[in-house]
Amino acid sequence: MKQVEQIHQRYVLIKLTDDKPLPDMLPGQFVEVRVDGSTSTFLRRPISINFVDRNANELWLLVATVGDGTRTLAKLQPGDTLNCVLPLGNGFTAAKAGEKVLLVGGGVGVAPLLYMGAEMKRQGIEPTFLLGARTANDLLMLPIFNMFGRVYVTTEDGSMGEKGFVTNHSLLNEERFDRISTCGPTPMMKAVARYARQNSIDCEASLENLMACGLGACLCCVEKTTEGNLCVCKDGPVFNIKKLLWQD
Repeated sequence: MKQVEQIHQRYVLIKLTDDKPLPDMLPGQFVEVRVDGSTSTFLRRPISINFVDRNANELWLLVATVGDGTRTLAKLQPGDTLNCVLPLGNGFTAAKAGEKVLLVGGGVGVAPLLYMGAEMKRQGIEPTFLLGARTANDLLMLPIFNMFGRVYVTTEDGSMGEKGFVTNHSLLNEERFDRISTCGPTPMMKAVARYARQNSIDCEASLENLMACGLGACLCCVEKTTEGNLCVCKDGPVFNIKKLLWQD
């Protein structure tokens, strides 16, 4: 454990390091974290890979403190050890030169999009971020997102950016994108998927189903798809929306 930073009243940023080099990780993959010290948390918690700093050998995890398990994680101190299984699942499709890719996130769902944008920037491709939140105070890590690409914002109360939801942003009417990657609340992702389908844009969504094992053994994260029931932890969490049986 290198650092735990309280970046919001409901979110902490945990920066991990190790004695040996971190394994290769793809944007969209996740980590299963064992929660020690909680009397009510018996299963590991799945947390998206937020960022990987190769120079510092750091792995960042953005954690929403919504229950006893994640609140326990928020109390970790520098020097503590965190038991992690990583990397798990698949990742977003890598961007290609010349592609215009839009990364749409809301809430803690912005986490994997930061690493996706950073990898695109490293490859010489400028990402466009469209981030939504309830209020300006709920927008996470904006200065860091601005380091890697263009950032557009919506807030439900209009306190920053355009007022409304991400799918109402004027950017979607002003520019044409080749591909969209999204992560966040399911209603938001369904709305993004609907926009993508209506405009014939390839789209991938990172699902946030409950994932207890991360290996496809416990079957608690099953999602109905065009290929039958698939485990989000093993066959996802990233799916092309064409595979998902999301109905309008």
